[in-house]
Amino acid sequence: QVQVVESGGGLVQPGGSLRLSCVASGSSLSIYAMGWYRQSSGNERELVAAMTTTGRSTYTDSVKARFTISRDNAKNTVYLNMTSLKPEDTAVYYCNVRLGSLWESYGEDYWGKGTLVTVSS
Repeated sequence: QVQVVESGGGLVQPGGSLRLSCVASGSSLSIYAMGWYRQSSGNERELVAAMTTTGRSTYTDSVKARFTISRDNAKNTVYLNMTSLKPEDTAVYYCNVRLGSLWESYGEDYWGKGTLVTVSS
């Protein structure tokens, strides 16, 4: 089994910054990618950013140039550095861990419980 724990959420003013962290743990852990999704009230969960273990990343258009994803593969940790935050970024942010080899997903995902990010004055 895989345990996924997020941290770093909180209340921040528009234009501010936050850094989210996610740590995955478990025995015989083989990770294809780790990433961040978010879900605001009344909306579906959406991909924010993700990065494979080999270093390939993707971002949703609304956060490009503002958010940066990074990973420490040795620690099974992924970070999301968020800058220039906007009220519309308010959501519960969930860490996703996708198991697989370095080159191929197994189609098996594990999720954290989420960390709330609130952008408001």
